[in-house]
Amino acid sequence: LVGSEMCIRDRSYATQDGDGVNISRIPGFDGKYLDPFLMIDELKSDNEADYMGGFPAHPHRGMETFTYIIKGGFEHQDQMGNKKAIRAGDVQWMSTGKGVIHSEMPLADAKDGLHGFQIWINMPSKEKMRDPIYQDTTQSPAPTFKNENGVTLTALAGSWQFEAVELTSSIQKLSANAALADVTLPDGQLLKLAPLKQQNVMLYVHSGSLITKDNQTLKAGKLLILEPGSDIDIATQHGAGVLILAGDPLKQPIAHMGPFVMTTQAEIHQAIRDYQNGEFGTLI
Repeated sequence: LVGSEMCIRDRSYATQDGDGVNISRIPGFDGKYLDPFLMIDELKSDNEADYMGGFPAHPHRGMETFTYIIKGGFEHQDQMGNKKAIRAGDVQWMSTGKGVIHSEMPLADAKDGLHGFQIWINMPSKEKMRDPIYQDTTQSPAPTFKNENGVTLTALAGSWQFEAVELTSSIQKLSANAALADVTLPDGQLLKLAPLKQQNVMLYVHSGSLITKDNQTLKAGKLLILEPGSDIDIATQHGAGVLILAGDPLKQPIAHMGPFVMTTQAEIHQAIRDYQNGEFGTLI
């Protein structure tokens, strides 16, 4: 069952980024459906050739990156002095603001494949030129609760009410009131959550499959966008892993070029000039 769905997006499509990393992507740079989210990238492979090139040093401005690792890991490094190994179960949030240079390279000791996400979140226009912020959960793991039926909810960002338990992530200040959770449903189980406070709530199936109330099967790679104010009512026959994304639409113009997301083309051109002039700094 899936309650009150607004639309089912097409499957994510295959593309490459970084140094030849194979990913599955759902883009939202048109601002129509995913707002405030800009892009959902899933990295999922047991073949090292698909991801070992990693993401060498590159800049960002005007958006937030949210990274969640299910299997494997990356080493993050940025010009602010952060150097962290992000492994299975870890979450990393980087609000790039006026400028960040970072790299994300596969960990040498992660030999069993890679499965994770990098999700871009837009920033309000007035905040795009503030100082960058970095946070991860390596010292404060994302809280998890498993009910008596084996259904598990992990609070990746924000606060979540699951049955009688409130789960509060250490990552709380994403733009646009964004919050994310990962749900695992064993065979034949279901999850029910009360309507979330955010206006835009989406479900991305990353493992297994869900069954809709009209008996459609949603396989891995599908994105379901709910009507505002809908409850979350999902079930599976053969098990599923589902990412829940919630946020309030910013409803502002989006100017996008590569790693820069601003409000106007003039701001994009300024970001390019600033980067070329070395104003983003260098990796430490």
